Amino acid sequence: MAGKLLALDVGLARIGIATCDPLWLTVRPITVLHRTSRREDFVRLAQFVRDEEAIAVICGLPFHMDGSDNDHTQTVRKWAMRLAQALRTLLGRPIPVIFWDERLTTFAAQAIMTEQRVRGADDAVAASVILQSYLDAQRQGDPQDFGRIELPTRPL
Repeated sequence: MAGKLLALDVGLARIGIATCDPLWLTVRPITVLHRTSRREDFVRLAQFVRDEEAIAVICGLPFHMDGSDNDHTQTVRKWAMRLAQALRTLLGRPIPVIFWDERLTTFAAQAIMTEQRVRGADDAVAASVILQSYLDAQRQGDPQDFGRIELPTRPL
């Protein structure tokens, strides 16, 4: 797979957004989306997918430290299914949603921000940590699979 990816750090109040270049060499945080309604959030996320020309969305999936699901894990999975359905409708084509482990990404983001003396946007930096972790694993041929959503194209 080659092309730009959009990464999401999904929280109850905010969604951090990051992207990478089409060759997967560099990752950059984009912004933090302050959640309003599911519909409005999905419209705005579809616009980011469109603007960035993303071929897939990497969605951070929260786990307990031992790797087991927590209460938020299933919530994010259900939300991501609704996102995939909304993207297919809003963009006229399905966009794969790939889940990736987000354990400790907030701590890593805070460390990066402290080191670089950056304030705010920690959710966007956390999304970039998720994306960098995913890209590193792909380069190393890491077989980890946290699941994905690939909807079929709707017949006209």
